[in-house]
Order: sequence, then structure tokens, then C-alpha cells
Amino acid sequence: MLRPEDAGYETARLVENAAIDRRPAAIVLARDADDVRATVNLAIRSGFALAVRGGGHSALGHGVADDAIVLDLSALRSVEADAAGGTAWVGAGATAGQVIAALRDVGRTIPFGDFGAVGVGGITQAGGVGWLVRRHGLTLDSLLAAEVVTAAGHRLVASAADDPDLFWAIRGGGGNFGVVTRLQFRLAPIDDVLSGRLIVPATRDVLERIIDVATGAPDALTVIGGIYPSPPEPPFLDEWRGRLVLSLRFVHCGPVADDPAILDHLRSLGPGVEDAIGRMPYPALFPRADGERIGTADRTMFMDDLASPAIEVIERRLANPSSPDAWIQLRVLGGAMARVPNDATAFGHRERRAMATIVTPFEDVSEAARHEAWTGDFEAELLAAGCGPGAYVGFLGTNDEAALHAAYPPATLARLVATKQRYDPGNLFRSNLNIRPDLDVAGG
Repeated sequence: MLRPEDAGYETARLVENAAIDRRPAAIVLARDADDVRATVNLAIRSGFALAVRGGGHSALGHGVADDAIVLDLSALRSVEADAAGGTAWVGAGATAGQVIAALRDVGRTIPFGDFGAVGVGGITQAGGVGWLVRRHGLTLDSLLAAEVVTAAGHRLVASAADDPDLFWAIRGGGGNFGVVTRLQFRLAPIDDVLSGRLIVPATRDVLERIIDVATGAPDALTVIGGIYPSPPEPPFLDEWRGRLVLSLRFVHCGPVADDPAILDHLRSLGPGVEDAIGRMPYPALFPRADGERIGTADRTMFMDDLASPAIEVIERRLANPSSPDAWIQLRVLGGAMARVPNDATAFGHRERRAMATIVTPFEDVSEAARHEAWTGDFEAELLAAGCGPGAYVGFLGTNDEAALHAAYPPATLARLVATKQRYDPGNLFRSNLNIRPDLDVAGG
């Protein structure tokens, strides 16, 4: 346990978003599920609030809270693969990059996101929208079972057969129902992948077509785009300077023989610049990030197309951003993710074709309020222009009931509230997008 006066406390309390500056009463570095149970019981006996930290990548800093006990799971990093059975048990504090690297030798993987330092427990309970989402679905679609410590201090293993309501809820409901300490995943086969980047001018014609082009490709292709003003360095062209560009990072995990057709499909958007395209080991897509911490303001929403009203908002907003590094991330969905029924898990927006996230990074954290206001206004204008409804709980930039209702359709939220009432009636687990047990779903 680290207290404010202890060496290591100042580092242990930090999360990725530098705008989050909270001082917990104590930080418990758990070594196993017994430590987790002891910490849960300590929080109940002491009356302190409890925050659970995995990878520390929540934009809202859910893994740390002022004057609370922080339960740090980062030491729970085991990876136990059963290659013959096609499954693996993974500690909730492991990172996506660590697990993907550990599974490389058995030619298997788990469809995590697109960033190696994200904690496995957090991304799985949120959803997990990454490079294999169209081929193998969300991260949570590969979850077979989870070891959970509940608010009552019970340690159980939830699955489709045992505690199925809890198993349903933790797949998309965030950390509202207990502390997940270990997760069992179904493994997916993986070989080298075709990856790289195609950069094209972000004309209105291109932006209107990108979702159709990307969803019209085979499921083995996943595209994550970025819309931002062209920077003044290679491979960006001088004649693009000051114009918006669409940078398309992509992964094709299908046969090598299909690679030329995949590239031709992407090139149908129009002439552009190709950057670092080639076959590479899948773990190479998840380098460990050791960059300097910065602040960030984020907003996220689902959409089915990019129409002229929304494009006009994007053009106007990115021409006068609060931060020169502001951009729009566009993740194209569909494929395997969309073939799972919406009510199969607590992730309730599977039919949507794309997810857009406004990302506003900034270095001066004293300016956080200004960047938050600009990002929030940008979101409001996109919603008014026809984007949405719906939002991905893993990328939310606000923590209010409006965000809760955006993240979960009414029937999903009602079932989540009922599950909360059963497993955490005292709302111990509330440092999250909180599903209160007394929430009146009908009344909002």
C-alpha cells in the first residue's frame, strides 16, 4: 500500500491523461485475487470510495479518485495459453501489447484495440474496437469467462453457464459490477498482416464515400482514419498544406493473394500517397508507447455516414481549433461485430457503420477547460448535423447521465440497472460511467 508520504506514490497516482491530477488516500498494489478481496473489504469497512485501475487509459481518469482507495491491478499480468484448446487465461492488469506478443509463438491472438499499453480488463469490459473488429468482432466477443470479485467480497467465475447475467453485464457495462481479476479468451488465428497508410485529400467526395468503401471490403480489412490539416513534413505533399487530409491506417489479415485487390479497393478513393505499406508481424502494430504525458479532451459518437452537413462542421471546426493537434478519428465497423445480436452483450450499438471520435490533445493542462469547451461544442454541432445517436463507453469524454443514455439503449440500460442492484446494491463500484442501482431508467 502506498500513502501520499511514501516513495512511489506520486508516480503510481498518474494516469495517461495529464489533465487528470487526483490524490487518492492510498494506492493498493494487488498481487492476486486475494489482495483484491482484501482491498474491497477494506474499502467497505473504512468507508473510503474505491477506484480500480488497470492500464490507466480512461480519458476521464476512472482509475484514480481523490481521497479514495485506488486498487491497482497492474501486477496481475499473467498469460496462460492453451494453444491446443484455443483459449488463454489473462490477468486483468496485463496490457494488450504484452498479451499479443506473448501469443505470437503459438500463432494466435486476441482482438484487442490498436494501442499496446491499454489494460486488458478495461478494454474488454468496455468493448474493444480494434484492428480485427471486422474479422473477429469486439474484444468482448472473444471472452469466455471472467474471474470477478464482487462488492460482497465473493470470488466467482462468470460465464454463459455460471452467473450469466453478470457475464452479460461485464461485456460492455464497464467496471460497475465488480473487480475483474482474470479473463479467459477464445484465441483467434493470426499470421503476418498487410498494413500501412494511404493518405488522400479530404475532399467532400472522399469523406462522403469512405464509410461505403471501407465497409464494402472483405471482413479481413479494417480501416481507422484520421481527418486533420496536412502537416508540413513528408510524406504529405507541399500542395496539400493547409488542406484537410484523410489518413487511412489499415490492416488486412486475409491471405497474401488478396492483398493486391485490397489495395486496389482502397485506392478507389482517389490518388494519394502510400506510406510504409507491407506485410509485417501482427505484434508490430502494438509498439509500447513511452511518450510524454499530455492532456486530452475527447468526445465520441456512432454514425452511419458522413453527409454534407457534418462535413461542413468538420471543415469549419478544424480550420479554427483550440489546439493545433485536434483531429477526428474515424473507425469503420461492420463485419463480424455487426453479426452478433445487439442484446447478446451489454454493448448495444453493433448495427452502426462507423465510430467518430474528436481528439483534442494539449500540453498546457491549465488550459483544459478551454479545450473541453471547444471539443464539447464540436460534438454538439456534429450531433445537430445528423451524427449519432449513441456513444462508445470506452472513449467517452463526459461522465453525466446524458453520456450514460448515449452509451446504452433503453432496454440494455434497464437490464444493467437490474444487474447492478443484484451485484452492487451499495454502488461501491462507482468510479466509472456509473450505473446507479437506483437509476430510474424510465424517467431518465
